[in-house]
Amino acid sequence: MTQLRLVIGNKNYSSWSLRPWLALKQFGVQFEEIRIPLYTPETASQLQEYSPSKKVPVLLDNNQSIWDSLAICEYLAEEFPDLHWWPEDKINRALARSISAEMHSGFLNLRQNMPMNCRAKFPGKGLTSEVQKDIDRITSIWQEFRQKFAADGDMLFGKFTIADAMFAPVVLRFVTYDVQLDHISRKYAEAILELPAMQEWIEAAKQETEVLLQYELYV
Repeated sequence: MTQLRLVIGNKNYSSWSLRPWLALKQFGVQFEEIRIPLYTPETASQLQEYSPSKKVPVLLDNNQSIWDSLAICEYLAEEFPDLHWWPEDKINRALARSISAEMHSGFLNLRQNMPMNCRAKFPGKGLTSEVQKDIDRITSIWQEFRQKFAADGDMLFGKFTIADAMFAPVVLRFVTYDVQLDHISRKYAEAILELPAMQEWIEAAKQETEVLLQYELYV
């Protein structure tokens, strides 16, 4: 099989890019990374070469493009069925897909008021009442599944799954804005941050020089 290629945006800012990148890294799937800085005069033309949506991320497998983070992860789960992309149990697998889809389509107030920015520290900024509702829902998800699967490992369903990849950018947001977490949620966030792949992403983000003002709301 031709080596997979993953087109991503700026590591400091692109939460959607992180999700499939982290999943690929965690499961040891080899891929070539193509990084296209976002919001430059050349971005649209560069993305058009790879992505019908002109957005990141996009996975390239031979001449086929697969775009959207969750669609990419589902494709990978089918392409590499021997890996633990989703929980093995049917009900748990459905639950993992449910919370992944909820993350994919929801929490707009959190996204808008606390954009991902790995290099920055904005303690207390962006914490509106509506953002707090998003945070409360997210931490309730984390509490539920960590309590249920605590004996099986440190991730939401014990072992790392796509669900953890979907929530990983939220962990980075909580660090940037110094969101106060309950004990269970804090331990889960720490486990995500300790993943070698997450450390690799964060270090690369810190080395980037681009500054995108739409993600620097509180400078």
